[in-house]
Amino acid sequence: MSVALAGSPATNSAQYEPLRVMIVDDSVVIRGLISRWVEAEPDMVVAASLRTGLDAVNQLERVKPDVAVLDIEMPELDGISALPQLLAKKRDLVVIMASTLTRRNAEISFKALSLGAADYIPKPETTREPQAADIFKHDLLQKIRSLGGRVRRRAVPGVAAPAIARDPHPAPVPHPAVAAPTVASQAALVKRSFGPTAPRVLLIGSSTGGPQALMSMVADIGPVIDRFPVLITQHMPPTFTTILAEHLARASRRPAHEGIEGEAIKPGNIYLAPGGKHMRVAKQGGNPVIALDDGPPVNFCKPAVDPLFMSAIEVWQSGILAVVLTGMGSDGMRGGKDIVAAGGSVIAQDEASSVVWGMPGAVANAGVCAAVLPLNQIGPKVVRLFAGDRS
Repeated sequence: MSVALAGSPATNSAQYEPLRVMIVDDSVVIRGLISRWVEAEPDMVVAASLRTGLDAVNQLERVKPDVAVLDIEMPELDGISALPQLLAKKRDLVVIMASTLTRRNAEISFKALSLGAADYIPKPETTREPQAADIFKHDLLQKIRSLGGRVRRRAVPGVAAPAIARDPHPAPVPHPAVAAPTVASQAALVKRSFGPTAPRVLLIGSSTGGPQALMSMVADIGPVIDRFPVLITQHMPPTFTTILAEHLARASRRPAHEGIEGEAIKPGNIYLAPGGKHMRVAKQGGNPVIALDDGPPVNFCKPAVDPLFMSAIEVWQSGILAVVLTGMGSDGMRGGKDIVAAGGSVIAQDEASSVVWGMPGAVANAGVCAAVLPLNQIGPKVVRLFAGDRS
C-alpha cells in the first residue's frame, strides 16, 4: 500500500483554512502530478495520496479531506464502489471522479453523479503532451477550488449550503472569496423585461452540475421541443457528450443527438455540441444549419457557450431565448449580452439551485437577465414564454 498522509487539521472555525485534498489513483505518475499542483496552490493542501479506493475508505476518518479526487479504475476497490462508502462516512465530502475517455468510464462517471459525486474530470491519455497536461491541471484546480468552496461556506455561521434537485447530497457553493450575491438580493439583478418578440429557438449553456440540471429541465419542456429547436452546449469532452445526448433523449422522450456539420436545424430535436468542438449556427439556402468549429478553446472551454449564443443571432435575431445553467467561469456572458442587444432574452439559474453560480452569476451580474430562477421554475417559465407570455 502506497500512502502519504498530511496531519489532521486543527479544530477551528477559520473560513480560509486550506482545502484538504485526498488524491486516490493507482498511477504513481498521476498521484505525483496532482500532488505537486495542489501543493503549489496557497489555498489547498494534500491531505493524502492513496493508491486504491480501499485505502481511501479506511483512511477517510483519519485524513478528514474536504475534496477527494477519485480514480475510477483501481485495484482492490474501484472508484464507483468506493464512492458510496466514502459518502456514507462523510456526507459532505466533495468527490471529483477522474477517468480516461472511454465509453465505459463515461457511463460510470454519469452513474457516479447520480450516486452523489460532485463532478468528473477526464484524465489525459498521456501526461507527456504539455497542452493536455495544462488543460487537465487548469480544470482540476478550478473544480477543486469551486466545488470545495462549500467547505468555506459551511464555516460561516448561519449560511447553509444549497441543495441540488434530485441529489440526496448537499450541493457545493462558490468560494466565499468570490461569493455570488445572496438569494435575497438576486431579484435586484433582473434589470430588463423579456423581449417583445416571441422566441423561435431555445439555447442552453451549462457546465459543472449541468448534466443533472439539463436532465431535469428537458423533462419539463416537452411542448417547446415539439415546436421549436433546442440547442445545448455543455462543457464536456468527447464520448461524454455522446452519452449525455442519450440521457437527454430518455429524459425528454424526444430525439437528442450531437450536432453534425451541415445538419439542418428543425423543431422537435435537441442538438448537443459534441465534445472537443464548438457548435455554431449558420444559414444554408436560407435555412439554419449546424456549423462545427475545431478552433481553439473559448473561455478555456471546447465546446464553449459563447460561440453558440453569438452565432445564433445571425439566424434568429430577436427570436432567441437563452438559458444559462449552473457552471464555473463566465462562459455565456458575452453571448448573453449580444442576444439581449439583438432583442432576445436571457434567463439564469439562481444561486441556491446551482452547483456553482459562476456562469449564471456572471450573466446575472452583467444586467442582461429577464429572470433569475430556481431550476425547477425554469422549465415551466420557458413553456409559458414560448406559448406567448411576455411577462
